[in-house]
Amino acid sequence: MTTSEVTTSDPFVLAQAAADYIAQATGVASHDIALVLGSGWGAAADLIGEVTATLSANEVPGFSSPAVEGHVGTIRSVLTREGKRALVLGARTHYYEGKGVRAVVHGVRTAAAAGCRVLVLTNGCGGLNPAWAPGTPVLISDHINLTATSPLEGPTFVDLTDLYSSRLRGLAREVDPTLDEGVYAQFTGPHYETPAEVQYAKRIGADLVGMSTALEAIAARHAGLEVFGISLVTNLAAGISPTPLSHEEVIEAGRAAGPRISRLLADVIAKI
Repeated sequence: MTTSEVTTSDPFVLAQAAADYIAQATGVASHDIALVLGSGWGAAADLIGEVTATLSANEVPGFSSPAVEGHVGTIRSVLTREGKRALVLGARTHYYEGKGVRAVVHGVRTAAAAGCRVLVLTNGCGGLNPAWAPGTPVLISDHINLTATSPLEGPTFVDLTDLYSSRLRGLAREVDPTLDEGVYAQFTGPHYETPAEVQYAKRIGADLVGMSTALEAIAARHAGLEVFGISLVTNLAAGISPTPLSHEEVIEAGRAAGPRISRLLADVIAKI
């Protein structure tokens, strides 16, 4: 089955088709943990365990190649040192790409259909706390969805209390007790936030701002996944930073912090 052979208006049928394709192509009937690796986090997959299969994302139903530099266009099956199966989704679709919210959360729904019970969401983001220098990893304790949309359709009422698992944050602190945590606000992008928008986000309780993660986390809770979220502060947000923002800055901060945060994430995965 190829992507072109799957035509359906039901996002859950499409997710099951993708999961079936992954199972057949990787030879792994069921996965345990899924990881969405954002800017700066890509190297973590190589430290988690043995990569046993690598698929091009555009071969898998519903997926496409990433549009953002710093993201890889593959889906990998990894056998962890503890004997678990991890599904590494390197092909994240952002809301600003204009493909619709169903495409944004397709990877999450595919992970659930593939058997995963835990979802790890990572991102590169702007920090509102001046003490968090570029390269600082921060646990996500909650989010504010500023996209004015939801991945859920119709009368689908889902409780988002403790959406970002306190149990998993506790495991992360066993690995690194110095980890701070904060509230992540998802804007739509692709433009960076204005200084006024950053101050607004700060006043309503945000510590981190970015263009991903919240919509995926909502879909994950609906699918029954336990969610672990962690951000890499790649820059101080607009108005907090004394210099103009650039995507090159984000890429460079991720590259510099990559080895350290990848080791951190691999050690957390080993505890899950």
